[in-house]
Amino acid sequence: MINIKTVSTMDEQAVLTLYNANGWIAYTQNPQALMTAITHSVNIAAFDNEKLVGLLRYVTDEVSIAFIQDILVLPEYQRQGIGRQLMMTAMARLKNIGQVHLLTENEPKTVGFYTAVGFRDAADANLVTFTMENRY
Repeated sequence: MINIKTVSTMDEQAVLTLYNANGWIAYTQNPQALMTAITHSVNIAAFDNEKLVGLLRYVTDEVSIAFIQDILVLPEYQRQGIGRQLMMTAMARLKNIGQVHLLTENEPKTVGFYTAVGFRDAADANLVTFTMENRY
């Protein structure tokens, strides 16, 4: 049975395994930076017994804005509704926040997931998104 809970700390090796399994190696090349980012984020994790199988990480001022930074599920656990559970748990926590944003790659599978859980393209809301990417 999958258990979803908010956590403030996680085992570094379990986190690295999760990110590596999803090919997010830009994060795992600097484990200390990743763990610092996690420490400064709100983390909603999915566990199969004690095994970390999914993570949604966001930052927020708890009033006006939240930014969903990461959502990952181990490949062997994908397509089981865990990502949806993580997102619904986060959205319940963020229901009184004025704006919830995320930035992601424009891939059909990814776009399909986010629209299925209630997000819409910023352009559809007559908004434009700007980004500046700096690598750490």
